[in-house]
Amino acid sequence: MEVVLASSSVDGGIGCWDLHTGAEQLRHKSCSSPSHGLVAVGARFIASSQLREPSAASGSVLFWSWSKPQVEVKSFPAEPIKPLAANHPGTFIAGGGLSGDIYLWEVETGRLLKKWHAHFRAVTCLVFSEDDSLLVSGSEDGSVRVWSLFMIFDDLRSQQMSNLYEYSFSEHTLRVTDVVIGNGGCNAIIVSASEDRTCKVWSLSRGMLLRNIVFPAVIDSIALDPAEHMFYAGSRDGKIFIAALNTESIATNNYGMHIIGSFSNHSKAVTCLAYGTSENLLISGSEDGTVRVWNARTRNIVRMFKHAKGPVNNILVVKRENDYSNNIYSNVQASSRKQGANLPPPLEKYPNSVDEDSDMKTIISLGGGRSSVDPSYLSSHVISNYIKELQHQGSAAASEMEMEKLKHDCQRSMEMANQWKKMYENLNQFCVKELLDGGQARALDKNDN
Repeated sequence: MEVVLASSSVDGGIGCWDLHTGAEQLRHKSCSSPSHGLVAVGARFIASSQLREPSAASGSVLFWSWSKPQVEVKSFPAEPIKPLAANHPGTFIAGGGLSGDIYLWEVETGRLLKKWHAHFRAVTCLVFSEDDSLLVSGSEDGSVRVWSLFMIFDDLRSQQMSNLYEYSFSEHTLRVTDVVIGNGGCNAIIVSASEDRTCKVWSLSRGMLLRNIVFPAVIDSIALDPAEHMFYAGSRDGKIFIAALNTESIATNNYGMHIIGSFSNHSKAVTCLAYGTSENLLISGSEDGTVRVWNARTRNIVRMFKHAKGPVNNILVVKRENDYSNNIYSNVQASSRKQGANLPPPLEKYPNSVDEDSDMKTIISLGGGRSSVDPSYLSSHVISNYIKELQHQGSAAASEMEMEKLKHDCQRSMEMANQWKKMYENLNQFCVKELLDGGQARALDKNDN
């Protein structure tokens, strides 16, 4: 089942509808999320950052299970968190702080794995790449930065590098409002939107700006066409613009370069956009409090949902398995069950604030055999121990391979020596024979004379 989730900046809860039938699902209570603050964690549960007061010194991150409307887990990070992002398996949650710091938590244990200063001002948006190796962030300082998680976790290389980021794109002159990334990992494109009324297309493989598109209004949200021929841009004047990605410069009478059209039915700003995973459907949310589902080809409205209260500022499209959430945390220790059914513990406020010996470990057989837990949700401690074991085994295996290689090289050297010896003997015999034959010929010549 494919569902649409929508949240608001006021306490209107989280609306949930079946994308294809329009049937309303369970509404989750007590949510007032900032823009980009709502995320589905591996389709297992819903998480949202909360910023009830702009002047608040601290914020919170809340978890809901799919089966209950109440908040089940509350976390209180060290500072207010605006955007949240989860990698595709749901093993990590990243959060962007008002200070410009980025936090990375492990979902299974709630451990704060990494924290680093990413921007000079507040982080406004976060997104993981398709292969989860990269994290892209946008900020109020106008910059878009690309972070390699391999680099972030490599302490030695991190200390040697002057900058942690892979790329820093700083061509926007005002606050970055949205960032999306295409398919292709390190060869993907990035599209960013800003309050400077531009959307910029970046190449990850070349680390450069590919296209700058100027819009007639500020763009707050963008969504990539799955084929990446175009992208949709939701503007503050209520229109959804269509911009070309793979064509030459196009100038129309009404719009600037690369803008090939627009459509609208919202009475206020379009704040968020998402694309359906199974059909050619575009979903838009607006400050008018509605969620509209569009046929992206005909640009006709397929259905419309009304949020309970306030402007819509987040939309998610999640493909759910009906019984997926019933058995995913069955082997987590009892301490995690106290936090809510099938949900992980709260996110840590500071790194290493919990004794590692008391850290929860998922019970799973690493040496083979049957396991009832998704291996992608192993605790980092269990994985680390397993890696050490593999490294130990790998060292022994490498020594054996090296010994075999030396034996093989020695054998080849012996064979080569024997071949050279045989060639020497043959050459010696040939020379001796030539000398003898030459001596006999000269003796015969003398006798004839």
